[in-house]
Amino acid sequence: MARRTYTTVKVERAEGITWVILDRPDKRNAMNPTLNDEMAELLGELAGDDQTEVLVLTGAGEAFSAGMDLKEYFRDVEGQSFGGQWQVRLQAQLWQYHQLRMFPRPTIAMVNGWCFGGAFTPLLSCDIAIAAEDAVFGLSEVNWGILPGGVVSLDLASALSPRDALFYIMTGRTFDGKQAAAMKLVNYAVPGEQLRDEVIGVAKDLQKKNPATLRACKQAFKMVRGMDWEQAWDYLAAKNDQIRQWDAEGGRARGLSQFLDDKSYKPGLGPHDRKR
Repeated sequence: MARRTYTTVKVERAEGITWVILDRPDKRNAMNPTLNDEMAELLGELAGDDQTEVLVLTGAGEAFSAGMDLKEYFRDVEGQSFGGQWQVRLQAQLWQYHQLRMFPRPTIAMVNGWCFGGAFTPLLSCDIAIAAEDAVFGLSEVNWGILPGGVVSLDLASALSPRDALFYIMTGRTFDGKQAAAMKLVNYAVPGEQLRDEVIGVAKDLQKKNPATLRACKQAFKMVRGMDWEQAWDYLAAKNDQIRQWDAEGGRARGLSQFLDDKSYKPGLGPHDRKR
């Protein structure tokens, strides 16, 4: 369990799934400095928690997150020193991008409602994203005189086609979960009443996989995207060696034995038996 009580984040656990819930429903879970500090601490704690097999990020109430808190994250820090403002910005990027993107277990964004502006970064930092069909997405920054900052513009450039990204960046229009799925901002969308069960089903599929291999797969994919062919070849060879070192249950040997020796496993038709 979490080592302390958080004021802006809730943690729930069930059968190896850790639910991290942004908990400022009266502000549509807008991310203020306190929430960013608490998320950075919490993710640091959960990274070493063996009970967390899959992490699900979602929001309390009717929103995933309305983005950065305009008052507390922007206006209230304007009078601070450069160092103070830098620290506020750093904590936001620490958890939203660095910690969440490379979290050592699988992560799922469960987009249950409003998802605006700065919330696109934690959304896209999660490995998998599933949305309610009636969730509302938007990049409203242009409407009040700024651009999608942090790394939101970079995230959109990597996730969406230029046409889709520029259309919503420049118009500030909203779109729903079905449209988000069509643009591949999320993997897919389901009716809101089915969202939690769908996320649990995906999480349970992930739990069947060898955890060391799963961790290496997600990390390798995210790293090699910026490499050339030779760098990727060398990195992936080293990553395969790393799996053997860190895989306590010997997944590779078990999978090969079940396929080649006793013929109990067929690759491509599901995971091998991790208990044998």
